[in-house]
Amino acid sequence: MRNLPILLASGMLTACAYSTVPITPQWDNRFGLDTRMTLAQQVLYADAGRNRDPVAGMDGRSARAAYERYQKAAGEQQPSLVNGGAK
Repeated sequence: MRNLPILLASGMLTACAYSTVPITPQWDNRFGLDTRMTLAQQVLYADAGRNRDPVAGMDGRSARAAYERYQKAAGEQQPSLVNGGAK
């Protein structure tokens, strides 16, 4: 009679451990999709590495300024709302 609670608890834990419900159904459905997509693009555009046209984007000065603003903003973190902003 003393072992009954222990047996019930162990049975419940075993039932929870062998549950048939997947924990991450959204992740499981898309697992490896990005890797397969990248591989397909590399096969489809095999000569992309030889393309000498520059990619349209920022020039060096603008990119550096944006990076410096990002670094400065990262140092000025907003107080957390958890626990009333106490650190």
